[in-house]
Amino acid sequence: MNDRDFRPQVFARLAGFLYLIIIVGGVFAELFVRQRLIVANDPAATGRNILAHEQLFRLGFAAQLVPLLCNMFLAVLLYRLFVIVNRHLALSVVFFSLVGSAVEAASLLAHYAPLVFLKRGAEAGAYMALSLQAVGFSIALTFFGCTCVVRGWLIYRSRFMPRIIGALLSFQGVCYLANSFANFLAPGVARRLFSLLLVSAVGEILLCLWLLIRGVNVERWNEQALRHAG
Repeated sequence: MNDRDFRPQVFARLAGFLYLIIIVGGVFAELFVRQRLIVANDPAATGRNILAHEQLFRLGFAAQLVPLLCNMFLAVLLYRLFVIVNRHLALSVVFFSLVGSAVEAASLLAHYAPLVFLKRGAEAGAYMALSLQAVGFSIALTFFGCTCVVRGWLIYRSRFMPRIIGALLSFQGVCYLANSFANFLAPGVARRLFSLLLVSAVGEILLCLWLLIRGVNVERWNEQALRHAG
């Protein structure tokens, strides 16, 4: 697409809309499905909950799959917006985002597996599958953490979005990385870090709302695009 035909405000608003879908899908899957149905260290109770609310469990699966599809388009839109800040870092964000999404998509097989196990009376297998999905999700979040750190830096260095959003997003990325590695190395510490992770989510929420409502400063975006082209 020629730069003269590119409309950064349209891309920004569309990115904000996709980000909103991703956030809503994640909140629904985690808070309204996983937290409601999965009972820690109790495979039998978890199995009963899933079978009693099978449709909700299936909706939780879809609520995790749809955001992954949206993330493919979001990665391209945000690359197009921020390539004028730093081409190499903008491209690295795309790779981090896509690899993380691929890992999370693969782990969704373990999300669906309990339905297969429970139909055959294998409650322990169903619970183990969910545990493996949680590990896969933590792996995906390491890539997503890098995505947030670098994307936040791009926002901070840009002249067309508030620097505070970039700083908060990078901080959230650091929290994602710390929480994931704590899950692998010191689960007890990870449980204490989780509350900090929830607080840090303000970075993504602000980014989503800013893109959706305010978009970008088009005049400053055009100025930076001209310098980048030169």
